[in-house]
Amino acid sequence: MDSLPIFLNVKGRPCLIVGGGAVATRKAALILECGAILHIVAPQLSSELQTWAQAGKLNWHQELFTDTHLDGMTLVIAATNDPSVNQQISAAAQQRNIPVNVVDQPALCSFTVPSIIDRSPLVAAVSTGGAAPVLSRLLRARLETLIPASYGRLAALAASFRAQVKSRFSHPPDRRRFWEKVLSGPIAEMVFAGQENAARDALTESLKDAAFSSSGEVYLIGGGPGDPDLLTFRALRLLQQADVIVHDRLVSQAVLNLARRDATRIYVGKERNNHTVPQEGINQVLVRLAREGKRVARLKGGDPFIFGRGGEEIALLAAEGIPFQVVPGITAASGCAAYAGIPLTHRDYSQACIFVTGHTQDGSMNLNWESLVQPHQTVVFYMGLTGLAILCRELIAHGLSADTPAALIEQGTTNNQRVHIGTIASLPALMDGQKVHPPTLIIVGQVVKLHNQLAWFEPRPE
Repeated sequence: MDSLPIFLNVKGRPCLIVGGGAVATRKAALILECGAILHIVAPQLSSELQTWAQAGKLNWHQELFTDTHLDGMTLVIAATNDPSVNQQISAAAQQRNIPVNVVDQPALCSFTVPSIIDRSPLVAAVSTGGAAPVLSRLLRARLETLIPASYGRLAALAASFRAQVKSRFSHPPDRRRFWEKVLSGPIAEMVFAGQENAARDALTESLKDAAFSSSGEVYLIGGGPGDPDLLTFRALRLLQQADVIVHDRLVSQAVLNLARRDATRIYVGKERNNHTVPQEGINQVLVRLAREGKRVARLKGGDPFIFGRGGEEIALLAAEGIPFQVVPGITAASGCAAYAGIPLTHRDYSQACIFVTGHTQDGSMNLNWESLVQPHQTVVFYMGLTGLAILCRELIAHGLSADTPAALIEQGTTNNQRVHIGTIASLPALMDGQKVHPPTLIIVGQVVKLHNQLAWFEPRPE
């Protein structure tokens, strides 16, 4: 993030707006709505500001700005049409460490005013940091349709029960689970339907329920190939409610960032021949955390049941009686091939597709080569980078034509994606000396020919 999003309490505190035109009027309405003591410095005021000044809603200083107007101010907004005055206000305010916003001049701002969705006491804000205000307003309009006004009433109900819930559940994770159940269940629906008295009674009864469960659970989640937009809705929801995130090296940072910010993160590595935590240790960690009452998201790249060893992990959970659920993810073969413009099947080139791991549990390459060299099929190798030369040599040795197209995709679906195209004869030499960043995927078959025609994704490295 380029700036820290915060909500500033200005109720009963002096705030300053310099300028008296239409823009200043809009800003004044917002500041007054927040309960601030508003001062405006301007030779002239809009008719609306004059009305508010006469009604005593704001203090008008009918004069030109000087630095002394900043004395005692909590916040400053510069809304004049004079660039030199705006620059003076910005410099003077920042010298005094007073938050300052200069309208439509992000470079002079220490804070920007977001687009606001007001469902008080619930407030949501969207900002581009001044880079694209129109985009912020468009997103705000979309969010307005997704967040009904009744959410404000739901937030008010929750606030009125906050002390009681804190008294009932001394352990913060138990409180969080209780509120998640309330805010996403029948009680919330009562509020949305206008039955607030019934919702209050139901919430009171819920606090008396001594059987509230604090048992742990494990969510085995497929994080997809890297692009966070490819996560399923269920994966996102469970990431947001998990207390602990146990993740591998192949999970992209963009996906990991979607987890709850206060969740504990445990990195368990999983590089070839270099596991930060051995698989058996990972299995035991999941059991231990669940028995401590934690909700654990076991987050894996791709799909957990396709070369993800997910079956081994939930086998122990099942044996230990630990509740779990599995959330499929888009596997690397599907995601990377799609983003590279390489269909895994095509009626003119391939009527079958085989997924193969490039190394087995003991690190060998003892594959069923005869099945991999059949005509009219696509073969996708996971984790095959270090054995690329062996893979290609053995395919040729077992009868596959040396000019069979092949592609190596690195960091597929992300802004760092690179696609290397060759044949099974030329690809090893093409990659020799290249600095390749995992994760990688190798696709072999005639469908690779379609890459130049169908490639649509344009990565933009950050």
